Amino acid sequence: MTTKKTAIVTGVGPGTGASIVRRLVADGYQVAMIARDAQRLDDLARELPDTHAFPLDVTDIPQLERTLEQIEARLGHADVLVHNAVGATFGTFMEIDPQALEVNFQTNVLALLHLARKLSPAMVEKGQGAIIITGNTSALRGKGHFAGFAPTKAAQRILSESIARELGPKGVHVAYLVIDAVIDVAWTRKLHPTAPDSFFIQPADIAAEVGHLIQQPRSAWSFLTEVRPYGETW
Repeated sequence: MTTKKTAIVTGVGPGTGASIVRRLVADGYQVAMIARDAQRLDDLARELPDTHAFPLDVTDIPQLERTLEQIEARLGHADVLVHNAVGATFGTFMEIDPQALEVNFQTNVLALLHLARKLSPAMVEKGQGAIIITGNTSALRGKGHFAGFAPTKAAQRILSESIARELGPKGVHVAYLVIDAVIDVAWTRKLHPTAPDSFFIQPADIAAEVGHLIQQPRSAWSFLTEVRPYGETW
């Protein structure tokens, strides 16, 4: 077991998640990466030093708890958690499958609850730590086509605030990062083929803000932070 601090990142996809991992490695952390795609995690682990792949669907709570125990045994107690895993279904309230909304709630809200319950006691014992949750505009408002998604992100934000109010006075920083933008990844480029580069937010820039939130001084912690491209209408 190394003396480096340990970070856990859920939802390590090819965009934001991978960029957050790269940022944390650059900041000196050893990183436990969680996502469903085992091959993607293995590829990233080969590319980056001090990264460790733990393939997992965070909605599988028994497996999540077993994996967190494995991470602790291998890397020590987590100093940082970044909950970036996201479940999303789009459509009006008449169109969506109610079961899909339930699955999204499990990913966005219940997984966060279990992660925080499992990891925060060691942070509190040390008197320091950080839990960062990546959110988006749907955490603040519910548009018609977002009925299968926005309710879960709003609940996630409120749960995060409850956790922050409990853990902040105990030395653990909890922050919710609203990403009010289209993230620049391959599939969003296909959806917006004529959009200029300035339309998109860069995953590396999101990761930089995550790094900033983790390192904020105690006298000036943020809970709710928003990032968006300069040209975004809001």
